[in-house]
Amino acid sequence: MLKLNTWFTLALGTSLAMLVSCTPNTNQATNVQQPQQEIKITGAGSPYPAMKVLAAAYEAKTENTVITFLPKSQSPGGIAGAKDKLVDLGTVTRTLKPEEDDGSLVYREIAKDGLVVATHPSVVGVTNLQTEQLKAIYSGKVTNWQKLGGPDATIIVLDRHEDESAKKLLRKYYLGSDLKNAPEAVILRHEADLIAAVESTPYSIGAFSLAYAIANQLPVNRLSLDGVEPTPENIQSGKYKMVRRLGIVYRQAPSDISQTFIDFAFSKEGGNHLLGSGFIPSSQEQE
Repeated sequence: MLKLNTWFTLALGTSLAMLVSCTPNTNQATNVQQPQQEIKITGAGSPYPAMKVLAAAYEAKTENTVITFLPKSQSPGGIAGAKDKLVDLGTVTRTLKPEEDDGSLVYREIAKDGLVVATHPSVVGVTNLQTEQLKAIYSGKVTNWQKLGGPDATIIVLDRHEDESAKKLLRKYYLGSDLKNAPEAVILRHEADLIAAVESTPYSIGAFSLAYAIANQLPVNRLSLDGVEPTPENIQSGKYKMVRRLGIVYRQAPSDISQTFIDFAFSKEGGNHLLGSGFIPSSQEQE
């Protein structure tokens, strides 16, 4: 009996030893998922498409980082948000004004984007507009496409508010500051709404992002102005006048995660993503 008990004790000890050796050690280091880090962006809406291209590329190669775009406003909103530390990056379409530049922010131009004047595909026969013709359309002096070589149809003018960068560029280079808007013009607050309206409204005309039109292969007629075609090449050469400068502002000492994204945005890799989406990356212009 003593031998049997001894054998049982040894067998039990061996089994327990094997069980312990096969049991995972929960005290050892495991692959613990790091907490998600967030970069917040707000400001002018015009730079959003370019920034979203960069954000998507960055998130695809970086773990545990999400880039959040808050509701868009205008350049002052992006500047104030960055100053007040409400966001990490502010989007702008201009440099800082003297009264805004208190030394707390850094401004950098990230890309250029042309402003294209385009029509619905129903407007056949019109591929170029001279300055005076554009003025006549936007003022309501000319209301039928037939007078410009197009179909016998009423011109639907889709326009932006005066404080939007698109309308400011139109006035600066073609319309002039004193031209009164066409009484029947449809005023749209957001560029996305204007783009959708041009795509869906026969005989309409409007001005919006060239890069967006290229990247999304929009089925619209991109018009030449004064004989100059709206292309990235003509933007780079300076032939095409209406160009928006898309920029960001951020605090002098950004967080590590923000700095890493900023470095990516201005890298060759980031520039290639912008170029592939129809933008002219400022980083590659400086090389």
